[in-house]
Amino acid sequence: MPEAWIIDAARTPRGIGKAGQGALSSVHPQRILSTVLKALEERNGLTARDVDDVIIGCFAQTDRQAGCIARQAVLDAGWGPETPGFTVNRYCGSGLTAVNSGVMGIWSGAQNLVVAGGVEQMSGVASVSGPTLFDCGNAHLRAMHAQTHQGICADLIASMAGVTREDLDTFAYHSQQRAAAAIDQGAFKRSTVPVYHDDGSLALDREEYNRPGTTIERLGSLKPAFADMLDVVLDADGLTYRQLLERDYRDVQVSHVHHGGNSSGIVDGAGAVVLASPDYARANGLKPRARIRGIATAGGSPELMLNAPAPAARKALQSAGMTVNDIDLFEINEAFAIVPLMFMRELDVDHAKVNVVGGAIALGHPIGATGAILVGTLLDELERRDLATGLVTLCTGGGMAPCAIIERL
Repeated sequence: MPEAWIIDAARTPRGIGKAGQGALSSVHPQRILSTVLKALEERNGLTARDVDDVIIGCFAQTDRQAGCIARQAVLDAGWGPETPGFTVNRYCGSGLTAVNSGVMGIWSGAQNLVVAGGVEQMSGVASVSGPTLFDCGNAHLRAMHAQTHQGICADLIASMAGVTREDLDTFAYHSQQRAAAAIDQGAFKRSTVPVYHDDGSLALDREEYNRPGTTIERLGSLKPAFADMLDVVLDADGLTYRQLLERDYRDVQVSHVHHGGNSSGIVDGAGAVVLASPDYARANGLKPRARIRGIATAGGSPELMLNAPAPAARKALQSAGMTVNDIDLFEINEAFAIVPLMFMRELDVDHAKVNVVGGAIALGHPIGATGAILVGTLLDELERRDLATGLVTLCTGGGMAPCAIIERL
Protein backbone atom coordinates (compact mmCIF):
# COMPACT_ATOMS: atom_id res chain seq x y z
CA MET A 1 0.00 0.00 0.00
CA PRO A 2 1.33 3.48 -0.83
CA GLU A 3 2.12 5.73 2.11
CA ALA A 4 0.26 8.92 2.98
CA TRP A 5 2.48 11.67 4.37
CA ILE A 6 1.52 14.61 6.54
CA ILE A 7 3.30 17.64 5.16
CA ASP A 8 1.97 20.24 7.55
CA ALA A 9 -0.92 21.22 9.82
CA ALA A 10 -2.33 24.61 10.74
CA ARG A 11 -5.27 25.97 12.70
CA THR A 12 -6.81 29.12 14.03
CA PRO A 13 -6.90 29.95 17.71
CA ARG A 14 -10.21 28.97 19.30
CA GLY A 15 -12.53 31.87 20.03
CA ILE A 16 -15.33 31.90 22.59
CA GLY A 17 -18.42 30.57 20.85
CA LYS A 18 -20.92 33.22 21.85
CA ALA A 19 -22.40 35.70 19.42
CA GLY A 20 -21.10 39.19 20.04
CA GLN A 21 -18.59 37.99 22.66
CA GLY A 22 -16.09 35.73 20.95
CA ALA A 23 -13.41 37.31 18.78
CA LEU A 24 -14.27 35.08 15.81
CA SER A 25 -18.02 35.48 16.07
CA SER A 26 -18.01 38.43 13.64
CA VAL A 27 -15.78 36.69 11.06
CA HIS A 28 -17.54 34.67 8.37
CA PRO A 29 -16.85 30.93 8.86
CA GLN A 30 -15.75 30.65 5.24
CA ARG A 31 -13.11 33.25 6.02
CA ILE A 32 -12.08 31.48 9.23
CA LEU A 33 -11.41 28.34 7.21
CA SER A 34 -9.84 30.09 4.23
CA THR A 35 -7.33 31.68 6.63
CA VAL A 36 -6.02 28.21 7.39
CA LEU A 37 -5.96 27.18 3.73
CA LYS A 38 -3.99 30.28 2.74
CA ALA A 39 -1.51 29.75 5.57
CA LEU A 40 -0.86 26.17 4.50
CA GLU A 41 -0.40 27.30 0.89
CA GLU A 42 2.07 30.02 1.83
CA ARG A 43 4.01 28.04 4.43
CA ASN A 44 4.57 25.07 2.12
CA GLY A 45 4.62 26.65 -1.33
CA LEU A 46 1.64 24.58 -2.40
CA THR A 47 0.41 24.76 -5.97
CA ALA A 48 -3.32 25.11 -5.46
CA ARG A 49 -4.26 23.67 -8.85
CA ASP A 50 -2.43 20.46 -7.87
CA VAL A 51 -4.69 19.88 -4.87
CA ASP A 52 -6.89 16.94 -5.83
CA ASP A 53 -9.51 17.81 -3.23
CA VAL A 54 -10.17 19.87 -0.13
CA ILE A 55 -12.19 17.77 2.32
CA ILE A 56 -13.73 19.66 5.23
CA GLY A 57 -15.69 18.45 8.23
CA CYS A 58 -18.53 20.64 9.46
CA PHE A 59 -21.40 19.64 11.70
CA ALA A 60 -23.91 22.48 11.41
CA GLN A 61 -24.16 22.81 7.63
CA THR A 62 -26.77 25.54 7.69
CA ASP A 63 -26.98 29.33 7.68
CA ARG A 64 -23.48 30.76 7.10
CA GLN A 65 -21.98 27.27 7.01
CA ALA A 66 -24.31 26.02 4.27
CA GLY A 67 -23.55 25.74 0.58
CA CYS A 68 -20.59 23.30 0.83
CA ILE A 69 -18.32 25.41 2.99
CA ALA A 70 -15.28 23.49 1.72
CA ARG A 71 -15.74 24.76 -1.83
CA GLN A 72 -16.64 28.28 -0.73
CA ALA A 73 -13.58 28.55 1.51
CA VAL A 74 -11.35 27.33 -1.33
CA LEU A 75 -12.67 30.17 -3.48
CA ASP A 76 -12.38 32.65 -0.60
CA ALA A 77 -8.73 31.63 -0.19
CA GLY A 78 -8.11 32.66 -3.79
CA TRP A 79 -7.17 29.18 -4.90
CA GLY A 80 -9.09 29.52 -8.13
CA PRO A 81 -11.87 27.47 -9.71
CA GLU A 82 -9.67 24.47 -10.52
CA THR A 83 -9.46 23.32 -6.87
CA PRO A 84 -12.51 21.30 -5.76
CA GLY A 85 -13.84 20.79 -2.26
CA PHE A 86 -16.51 18.84 -0.41
CA THR A 87 -17.95 18.83 3.08
CA VAL A 88 -18.55 15.88 5.41
CA ASN A 89 -20.49 15.42 8.65
CA ARG A 90 -19.76 12.87 11.35
CA TYR A 91 -20.74 15.12 14.23
CA CYS A 92 -17.69 15.69 16.50
CA GLY A 93 -15.60 13.35 14.35
CA SER A 94 -16.11 15.32 11.14
CA GLY A 95 -12.63 16.86 11.00
CA LEU A 96 -10.80 13.59 11.60
CA THR A 97 -13.11 11.78 9.18
CA ALA A 98 -12.13 14.37 6.57
CA VAL A 99 -8.44 13.69 7.23
CA ASN A 100 -8.96 9.93 7.07
CA SER A 101 -10.88 10.32 3.81
CA GLY A 102 -7.90 12.15 2.34
CA VAL A 103 -5.60 9.39 3.57
CA MET A 104 -7.72 6.80 1.81
CA GLY A 105 -7.61 8.77 -1.43
CA ILE A 106 -3.82 8.80 -1.32
CA TRP A 107 -3.51 5.19 -0.19
CA SER A 108 -5.72 4.16 -3.11
CA GLY A 109 -3.45 5.90 -5.59
CA ALA A 110 -6.33 8.01 -6.90
CA GLN A 111 -5.00 11.23 -5.35
CA ASN A 112 -1.60 12.78 -4.70
CA LEU A 113 -2.27 15.99 -2.77
CA VAL A 114 -5.21 16.56 -0.43
CA VAL A 115 -5.96 19.25 2.13
CA ALA A 116 -8.35 17.99 4.81
CA GLY A 117 -9.70 19.55 7.96
CA GLY A 118 -12.75 21.14 9.52
CA VAL A 119 -14.50 24.29 10.68
CA GLU A 120 -17.25 25.24 13.11
CA GLN A 121 -18.55 28.64 14.09
CA MET A 122 -20.60 27.73 17.13
CA SER A 123 -21.28 31.38 17.92
CA GLY A 124 -23.01 32.07 14.64
CA VAL A 125 -24.67 28.79 13.71
CA ALA A 126 -26.80 26.64 16.00
CA SER A 127 -24.67 23.54 16.47
CA VAL A 128 -27.44 21.73 18.29
CA SER A 129 -30.44 22.43 16.12
CA GLY A 130 -33.11 21.21 18.53
CA PRO A 131 -33.75 18.59 21.17
CA THR A 132 -34.20 15.83 18.58
CA LEU A 133 -30.70 16.23 17.20
CA PHE A 134 -30.05 12.56 16.51
CA ASP A 135 -33.38 11.10 15.42
CA CYS A 136 -34.88 14.33 14.05
CA GLY A 137 -38.40 13.28 15.05
CA ASN A 138 -38.25 9.91 13.25
CA ALA A 139 -40.65 7.80 15.34
CA HIS A 140 -39.54 4.56 13.67
CA LEU A 141 -35.89 5.15 14.54
CA ARG A 142 -36.78 6.35 18.03
CA ALA A 143 -38.60 3.06 18.65
CA MET A 144 -35.43 1.19 17.67
CA HIS A 145 -32.86 3.38 19.47
CA ALA A 146 -33.75 5.61 22.40
CA GLN A 147 -31.09 8.25 21.75
CA THR A 148 -30.92 10.89 24.45
CA HIS A 149 -28.79 14.03 24.87
CA GLN A 150 -25.01 13.61 24.81
CA GLY A 151 -24.66 15.20 28.24
CA ILE A 152 -27.18 12.79 29.70
CA CYS A 153 -25.20 9.95 28.11
CA ALA A 154 -22.03 11.26 29.79
CA ASP A 155 -23.71 11.21 33.20
CA LEU A 156 -25.18 7.76 32.50
CA ILE A 157 -21.81 6.27 31.55
CA ALA A 158 -20.11 7.77 34.60
CA SER A 159 -22.85 6.39 36.85
CA MET A 160 -22.63 2.91 35.36
CA ALA A 161 -18.81 2.92 35.63
CA GLY A 162 -18.69 4.27 39.19
CA VAL A 163 -16.77 7.39 38.15
CA THR A 164 -17.33 10.19 40.65
CA ARG A 165 -17.76 13.93 40.30
CA GLU A 166 -14.40 14.30 42.05
CA ASP A 167 -12.73 12.06 39.45
CA LEU A 168 -14.14 14.16 36.62
CA ASP A 169 -13.29 17.49 38.24
CA THR A 170 -9.73 16.36 38.93
CA PHE A 171 -9.30 15.45 35.27
CA ALA A 172 -10.78 18.81 34.23
CA TYR A 173 -8.41 20.66 36.55
CA HIS A 174 -5.42 18.90 34.99
CA SER A 175 -6.69 19.79 31.50
CA GLN A 176 -6.71 23.46 32.44
CA GLN A 177 -3.28 23.29 34.07
CA ARG A 178 -1.73 21.47 31.13
CA ALA A 179 -3.23 23.90 28.64
CA ALA A 180 -1.97 26.89 30.64
CA ALA A 181 1.55 25.42 30.76
CA ALA A 182 1.48 24.65 27.03
CA ILE A 183 0.44 28.20 26.18
CA ASP A 184 3.17 29.61 28.42
CA GLN A 185 5.73 27.37 26.71
CA GLY A 186 4.59 28.34 23.21
CA ALA A 187 3.52 24.79 22.39
CA PHE A 188 0.81 25.92 19.96
CA LYS A 189 2.81 28.55 18.06
CA ARG A 190 3.90 26.37 15.15
CA SER A 191 0.39 25.43 14.08
CA THR A 192 -1.62 28.50 15.07
CA VAL A 193 -2.26 31.25 12.53
CA PRO A 194 -3.98 34.60 13.29
CA VAL A 195 -7.38 35.50 11.88
CA TYR A 196 -8.11 38.97 10.50
CA HIS A 197 -11.26 40.92 9.74
CA ASP A 198 -12.01 41.91 6.17
CA ASP A 199 -10.61 45.39 6.87
CA GLY A 200 -7.24 43.90 7.85
CA SER A 201 -7.60 44.41 11.59
CA LEU A 202 -6.70 41.52 13.86
CA ALA A 203 -9.59 39.35 15.03
CA LEU A 204 -7.75 36.74 17.11
CA ASP A 205 -4.19 35.47 17.54
CA ARG A 206 -4.40 33.56 20.85
CA GLU A 207 -6.53 30.97 22.63
CA GLU A 208 -9.56 32.77 24.01
CA TYR A 209 -11.49 30.14 25.96
CA ASN A 210 -9.03 28.69 28.50
CA ARG A 211 -9.30 29.51 32.21
CA PRO A 212 -5.84 29.08 33.78
CA GLY A 213 -7.08 30.19 37.18
CA THR A 214 -9.44 27.22 37.49
CA THR A 215 -9.33 25.48 40.88
CA ILE A 216 -10.74 22.20 42.17
CA GLU A 217 -12.84 24.20 44.60
CA ARG A 218 -14.35 26.30 41.82
CA LEU A 219 -15.14 23.21 39.77
CA GLY A 220 -16.77 21.63 42.79
CA SER A 221 -19.14 24.58 43.15
CA LEU A 222 -20.61 24.37 39.63
CA LYS A 223 -24.16 23.16 39.13
CA PRO A 224 -24.66 19.92 37.15
CA ALA A 225 -25.58 20.84 33.60
CA PHE A 226 -27.83 18.03 32.45
CA ALA A 227 -30.20 17.11 35.31
CA ASP A 228 -32.83 19.60 34.19
CA MET A 229 -32.68 18.31 30.61
CA LEU A 230 -34.30 15.00 31.58
CA ASP A 231 -37.75 16.57 31.51
CA VAL A 232 -37.35 18.49 28.25
CA VAL A 233 -40.37 17.71 26.06
CA LEU A 234 -39.30 16.39 22.67
CA ASP A 235 -42.54 16.07 20.73
CA ALA A 236 -46.26 16.77 20.71
CA ASP A 237 -46.95 13.55 22.63
CA GLY A 238 -44.96 14.82 25.60
CA LEU A 239 -42.01 12.45 25.21
CA THR A 240 -39.04 13.40 27.40
CA TYR A 241 -35.40 12.43 27.66
CA ARG A 242 -36.22 10.78 30.98
CA GLN A 243 -38.63 8.41 29.25
CA LEU A 244 -36.05 7.60 26.58
CA LEU A 245 -33.40 6.97 29.22
CA GLU A 246 -35.66 4.73 31.28
CA ARG A 247 -36.53 2.62 28.26
CA ASP A 248 -33.11 0.95 28.39
CA TYR A 249 -31.66 1.99 31.75
CA ARG A 250 -34.57 2.03 34.18
CA ASP A 251 -32.52 0.29 36.87
CA VAL A 252 -29.57 2.73 36.73
CA GLN A 253 -29.45 5.46 39.34
CA VAL A 254 -28.01 8.34 37.33
CA SER A 255 -25.75 10.77 39.15
CA HIS A 256 -25.50 14.11 37.39
CA VAL A 257 -21.76 14.72 37.56
CA HIS A 258 -20.96 16.73 34.43
CA HIS A 259 -21.10 20.51 34.26
CA GLY A 260 -19.62 23.38 32.28
CA GLY A 261 -16.23 22.96 33.92
CA ASN A 262 -15.66 19.27 33.14
CA SER A 263 -17.28 19.30 29.69
CA SER A 264 -15.97 20.71 26.41
CA GLY A 265 -16.16 24.42 25.71
CA ILE A 266 -18.29 26.03 23.00
CA VAL A 267 -15.89 27.78 20.61
CA ASP A 268 -15.26 28.85 17.01
CA GLY A 269 -12.30 27.64 14.97
CA ALA A 270 -10.85 25.79 12.00
CA GLY A 271 -7.91 23.52 11.23
CA ALA A 272 -6.49 21.57 8.31
CA VAL A 273 -3.77 19.11 7.35
CA VAL A 274 -1.81 18.78 4.09
CA LEU A 275 -1.56 15.16 2.94
CA ALA A 276 0.59 13.99 0.03
CA SER A 277 1.83 10.86 -1.65
CA PRO A 278 5.58 10.30 -1.32
CA ASP A 279 6.06 10.57 -5.09
CA TYR A 280 4.29 13.93 -5.27
CA ALA A 281 6.06 15.26 -2.20
CA ARG A 282 9.52 14.32 -3.50
CA ALA A 283 8.81 15.72 -6.96
CA ASN A 284 7.66 19.05 -5.53
CA GLY A 285 10.09 19.55 -2.69
CA LEU A 286 7.57 18.96 0.12
CA LYS A 287 9.20 17.67 3.29
CA PRO A 288 7.04 15.27 5.31
CA ARG A 289 6.59 15.63 9.05
CA ALA A 290 4.81 12.32 9.60
CA ARG A 291 3.07 9.42 7.93
CA ILE A 292 -0.24 7.76 8.64
CA ARG A 293 0.23 4.32 10.18
CA GLY A 294 -3.42 3.34 10.56
CA ILE A 295 -6.97 4.65 10.48
CA ALA A 296 -10.30 3.22 11.56
CA THR A 297 -13.88 4.08 12.42
CA ALA A 298 -15.94 2.18 14.97
CA GLY A 299 -19.61 2.17 15.83
CA GLY A 300 -21.08 1.57 19.26
CA SER A 301 -24.28 1.97 21.21
CA PRO A 302 -26.21 5.06 20.07
CA GLU A 303 -28.02 4.98 23.41
CA LEU A 304 -24.71 5.46 25.26
CA MET A 305 -23.19 7.41 22.35
CA LEU A 306 -19.74 8.18 23.81
CA ASN A 307 -18.11 4.75 24.16
CA ALA A 308 -16.69 4.09 20.67
CA PRO A 309 -13.17 5.67 21.00
CA ALA A 310 -11.64 2.59 22.65
CA PRO A 311 -13.00 0.17 20.00
CA ALA A 312 -11.87 2.57 17.26
CA ALA A 313 -8.37 2.67 18.76
CA ARG A 314 -8.18 -1.12 18.95
CA LYS A 315 -9.29 -1.34 15.32
CA ALA A 316 -6.72 1.22 14.15
CA LEU A 317 -3.94 -0.43 16.16
CA GLN A 318 -4.78 -3.79 14.64
CA SER A 319 -4.72 -2.34 11.12
CA ALA A 320 -1.29 -0.83 11.81
CA GLY A 321 0.11 -4.00 13.39
CA MET A 322 0.69 -2.12 16.63
CA THR A 323 -0.30 -2.40 20.28
CA VAL A 324 -1.29 0.33 22.72
CA ASN A 325 2.22 0.12 24.18
CA ASP A 326 3.64 1.30 20.84
CA ILE A 327 1.91 4.68 21.18
CA ASP A 328 3.83 7.53 22.80
CA LEU A 329 1.05 10.13 23.04
CA PHE A 330 -2.74 10.09 22.81
CA GLU A 331 -5.22 12.83 21.95
CA ILE A 332 -8.66 11.76 23.17
CA ASN A 333 -11.18 14.52 22.66
CA GLU A 334 -12.55 15.83 25.92
CA ALA A 335 -16.18 16.13 24.85
CA PHE A 336 -16.89 15.26 28.48
CA ALA A 337 -14.34 14.23 31.10
CA ILE A 338 -15.80 10.72 31.21
CA VAL A 339 -14.67 10.05 27.62
CA PRO A 340 -10.87 10.11 28.13
CA LEU A 341 -11.26 8.60 31.60
CA MET A 342 -13.08 5.58 30.18
CA PHE A 343 -10.58 5.33 27.32
CA MET A 344 -7.68 5.22 29.78
CA ARG A 345 -9.47 2.61 31.88
CA GLU A 346 -10.43 0.36 28.95
CA LEU A 347 -7.00 0.41 27.26
CA ASP A 348 -4.92 0.75 30.44
CA VAL A 349 -3.27 3.98 29.31
CA ASP A 350 -1.42 6.24 31.74
CA HIS A 351 -2.82 9.78 32.04
CA ALA A 352 0.76 11.01 31.59
CA LYS A 353 0.43 10.09 27.88
CA VAL A 354 -3.06 11.50 27.31
CA ASN A 355 -3.89 15.08 26.28
CA VAL A 356 -0.57 16.33 27.57
CA VAL A 357 -1.23 19.94 26.51
CA GLY A 358 -4.79 19.98 27.75
CA GLY A 359 -7.91 19.35 25.75
CA ALA A 360 -11.36 20.57 24.86
CA ILE A 361 -12.34 21.11 28.50
CA ALA A 362 -9.73 23.85 28.68
CA LEU A 363 -9.45 24.96 25.06
CA GLY A 364 -12.87 24.29 23.57
CA HIS A 365 -14.36 21.96 20.98
CA PRO A 366 -15.27 23.55 17.62
CA ILE A 367 -17.19 20.46 16.63
CA GLY A 368 -16.38 19.89 12.96
CA ALA A 369 -12.83 21.23 13.30
CA THR A 370 -11.60 19.46 16.41
CA GLY A 371 -10.36 16.24 14.84
CA ALA A 372 -8.10 18.06 12.38
CA ILE A 373 -6.88 20.41 15.10
CA LEU A 374 -5.94 17.44 17.28
CA VAL A 375 -3.88 15.86 14.48
CA GLY A 376 -1.78 19.03 14.35
CA THR A 377 -1.58 19.27 18.14
CA LEU A 378 -0.41 15.67 18.37
CA LEU A 379 2.22 16.13 15.67
CA ASP A 380 3.57 19.32 17.23
CA GLU A 381 3.87 17.68 20.61
CA LEU A 382 5.58 14.56 19.28
CA GLU A 383 8.17 16.88 17.74
CA ARG A 384 8.53 19.01 20.88
CA ARG A 385 9.11 15.92 23.02
CA ASP A 386 11.13 14.02 20.39
CA LEU A 387 8.69 11.10 20.42
CA ALA A 388 7.61 8.93 17.52
CA THR A 389 3.98 7.79 17.48
CA GLY A 390 0.60 9.21 18.40
CA LEU A 391 -3.08 8.25 18.29
CA VAL A 392 -6.07 10.56 18.01
CA THR A 393 -9.75 9.70 18.40
CA LEU A 394 -13.07 11.38 19.18
CA CYS A 395 -16.50 10.19 20.27
CA THR A 396 -19.34 11.35 18.01
CA GLY A 397 -23.09 11.65 17.99
CA GLY A 398 -24.92 8.46 17.11
CA GLY A 399 -22.30 6.34 18.89
CA MET A 400 -19.28 6.37 16.56
CA ALA A 401 -15.58 7.24 16.66
CA PRO A 402 -12.92 7.82 13.99
CA CYS A 403 -9.29 7.18 14.86
CA ALA A 404 -5.88 7.80 13.27
CA ILE A 405 -2.34 6.78 14.17
CA ILE A 406 0.58 8.92 13.02
CA GLU A 407 4.32 8.35 13.06
CA ARG A 408 6.96 11.07 12.74
CA LEU A 409 9.29 11.01 9.80
